[in-house]
Amino acid sequence: MKKLHQSQTKLLEILKQNWDEELTIRDLQNRIGASSTSVVTHHLFQLEKKGYLKRNPDNPRDYQILLGPEKQIAYVNEYGPGQCGPNGSLLDGNPVDRIAISSRLLTFPSAEAFIVRAKGNSMSPRIKEGDLVIAKKTKNIDNGKIAVCVNNGEALIKKIQRENNKGEQKTILVSLNSAYAPFLAADDFRVEGEVRGVISRKI
Repeated sequence: MKKLHQSQTKLLEILKQNWDEELTIRDLQNRIGASSTSVVTHHLFQLEKKGYLKRNPDNPRDYQILLGPEKQIAYVNEYGPGQCGPNGSLLDGNPVDRIAISSRLLTFPSAEAFIVRAKGNSMSPRIKEGDLVIAKKTKNIDNGKIAVCVNNGEALIKKIQRENNKGEQKTILVSLNSAYAPFLAADDFRVEGEVRGVISRKI
């Protein structure tokens, strides 16, 4: 494990203790007593470079704290096809392959990642048949996010939409392709993961 500057160690501890708070760069500057926000930005970059932190480049407040440096290449389990159409296949927990990808492509620890291969065209244009869909394991997902889920015993990739009707919350599974109508989630509906990336089958 690479040695950390004392300010980097302090930053890491602050992020661990306040993982559920949206701390700004200015907040972090004040907490570690840094001379400027650029100093904080430098130390955050070093934490990421050394493998202790993984940040979403599109959202600086979206980050994952790693237990230690990750290897540059991560081998991520691929499971059965995630159906993007009317007929799905159950995720049975048995990986069909392990795919090597750069850990830098992930904005979260590789241990939480899994892959499904998209089938069908209901999630086009974002996800096309044959694409490798990278998901983060989770049982809970925010409204409006795209999930790998199980519904009626079938593995699906759908956008999750929650509506409150007279005090009763309903979950609606939505396709990005307007040719497919939204439908209510079944009693056995469960989320397997949140879609966090897509590797297109076309180079």
